[in-house]
Amino acid sequence: MEPKEKGARPGGRRGKKPRVFMTGPLPDRAMRRLRRAYDVAMHEGRLPISRRGLLSGLRDAEGLICFPFDSVDAAALDAAPRLRVISTYSVGFDHIDIERAGERGIVVGYTPEVLTEATADISVTLMLDLMRRVSEGDRLIRGGGWKGVFGATDYVGVDLRGKTLGILGLGRIGEAVARRAAAFGMNITYHNRHRLPARMERGLNARYVGFGRLLSGSDVISVHVPYSGATHHLFDSGVFARMKRTAYLVNTSRGKVVCEPDLVRALRTGVIAGAGLDVFESEPVGRLNPLVRLPNVVLAPHIGSSTIETRSEMADLTLRNLDLGLRGQRPVHSVCR
Repeated sequence: MEPKEKGARPGGRRGKKPRVFMTGPLPDRAMRRLRRAYDVAMHEGRLPISRRGLLSGLRDAEGLICFPFDSVDAAALDAAPRLRVISTYSVGFDHIDIERAGERGIVVGYTPEVLTEATADISVTLMLDLMRRVSEGDRLIRGGGWKGVFGATDYVGVDLRGKTLGILGLGRIGEAVARRAAAFGMNITYHNRHRLPARMERGLNARYVGFGRLLSGSDVISVHVPYSGATHHLFDSGVFARMKRTAYLVNTSRGKVVCEPDLVRALRTGVIAGAGLDVFESEPVGRLNPLVRLPNVVLAPHIGSSTIETRSEMADLTLRNLDLGLRGQRPVHSVCR
């Protein structure tokens, strides 16, 4: 489907405003601002945009607003001779060929920080849901399976209090998760490529451990690492075998950090106790995905940043990055220029 154009002015006035192509809409307030400032063409069909639609929309674009489900690879960039700025509505930018963008002198802006608190909330939500079996109970009731009063040993969950949370990637989101987990009385350990300063560890009451110790000593592991070649399928069968059989995995970072077939086997065979996932190797997740049929998994449809407040802030930052880049200035958060 060819992108439908919005905001283009009749009478040959298009050249007076920079041409911006969007692979999907932003909240209404942001759209109004965009259309006042730019000549906007926007894809209005089913998401994600088709390859043909992306290449067509990029032909004469000076600015691009895209999303994490878009593939802005080298070929797409080469199809955009006038492109000067990419502003992605996401904290991640692995969907963009950063190296080619740098070669072309294309500025790439992204939206970290503003989604920290919302993503931390969903991480803890998944933990609570898993350990207290909330979604499992919801399915039980809706399916007519609650046939009698539960006794002292029936349908029991697990306390968060006193359990060890292992955070892989104690950056902004990991720190926010640590603060929330501490309020539940959890013990916090973490593993990073680089250890945090002692004052930060004391402030979070977090203890640094090696990766192996994080795996073997954690009751819950919460993943907050970026996706790269080094983290691709980091959690595989070998890693699951090093975790406690009573441990839970929570992933709100990137789907491809976890090898899903290995995770399915680990969950089916009791290698680990359960998993809470907001991200997946392939999205959207359909009914045939084996994760859907597992009772010890809580699934969320990639909604880590999905609050009214956070999405509005992300849109504002996306526009600020675009504005600055098209003025020849460095975006608020820039990958390269």
